[in-house]
Amino acid sequence: MKKDFYLTRYALIIKRLESSPATYSQLEDYLLNSFEFQDAGIKSYSIRTLQRDIREISDLFNLSIHNKKKGDNRYYIESRPIMEVDEYNQKLLESFQVSNALNLHPDFSDFIFFESRKPTGIENFYDLFFAIRNKRVVSFEHYNYKNKMMTSRKVHPLALKESKDRWYLIAIDTKDKVLKSFGLDRINYLDVAKNQFREKYKYNFREHFKNAFGVMNLAEQRPQNIVMKCSRHQGEYIRSFPLHQSQKETKETPEEIYFEFFLHPTYDFMQEILSYGKEVTVLEPKGLVDEIRAHLQESLNRYLES
Repeated sequence: MKKDFYLTRYALIIKRLESSPATYSQLEDYLLNSFEFQDAGIKSYSIRTLQRDIREISDLFNLSIHNKKKGDNRYYIESRPIMEVDEYNQKLLESFQVSNALNLHPDFSDFIFFESRKPTGIENFYDLFFAIRNKRVVSFEHYNYKNKMMTSRKVHPLALKESKDRWYLIAIDTKDKVLKSFGLDRINYLDVAKNQFREKYKYNFREHFKNAFGVMNLAEQRPQNIVMKCSRHQGEYIRSFPLHQSQKETKETPEEIYFEFFLHPTYDFMQEILSYGKEVTVLEPKGLVDEIRAHLQESLNRYLES
C-alpha cells in the first residue's frame, strides 16, 4: 500500500460509510473499484489496514466509526461532529483529496487549472497561528487601502478567519483595546515577540461570526432578517452554494426563487448582493434596500457624468 495514499483512503471510507453502513467486503470492493485505487494501481486492501485507517480517521477528523459485532458485522459512522467542527473537517478533507490527487499525478497541469490570482500574506500564516496558540504579542506594519497609509500595530492575536479567499487576523489592538481584523495581504514586517500577553479574552468566535458575512466590524449593526428574490437562473446557483449558513428558501415561482437570511447587513454583504446585478433584488429590511438604491444611483450618476 502506498504510504502517501492514506488521506485518499480516509476520504473514500468516510464517503462510503456516510451513504450507508458496510461490511469489510463491501468497503474493500468499493475502494478497489474506485478510480483513485485504479489510478494508483492498488489491488488489495486488508482488514488490518482498515482497522488502522479507522483509528486514524477518528484522531484526525473526530469521526467515530464502529463495527456491529452482531448480525452482518457492518461498519458505520456512529455520530457526526457539531456543525461548525463538521464544516472545518469537510474543508480539511476536501483539501486533502485535492492535494493527494495532485501528488499522485505530476501531469495534473495539463488537466487542472487554478485561479490566476495568487493570495498574498499566506507566508505569515503559520507564524500568526503559533502566536495565537502561545499568546504571543505581535507587531507589524499594516496598510490601509482607504487612506493609503501604513501604520504600526501591536496586537494580541486571537484568531484567523477566511473570507472570500482572503485570510484575516482577528486581534485586540493594544492602542485602544478594540477587537479588529487585519488582512494578511496587507501585513508587513511581522514580528512575533517572545513575551506573552496575560489578558484573558472570553470571545466565542464561533458565536461572534455566526451571523457574519465577511469580517467587517460587527459591533456597528445588529443582525437582521434579510429577504431577497433572485431570477431562477441565479437562484439555482445560490441554492446549490448558499451565501450564508442562515440561508432559507421561502418561496419559488417559475421565474424567481426567494431567500431569507439572518445576518449583519454589512458593507461586505451589500457588495456581494451588488455583484449579482439585476439578477438579485433585496426586499427587506428597508434600510438595506435604501442603501443599495443609493449606491446604485451614485454608480449611475458616475456613468452619466463620464
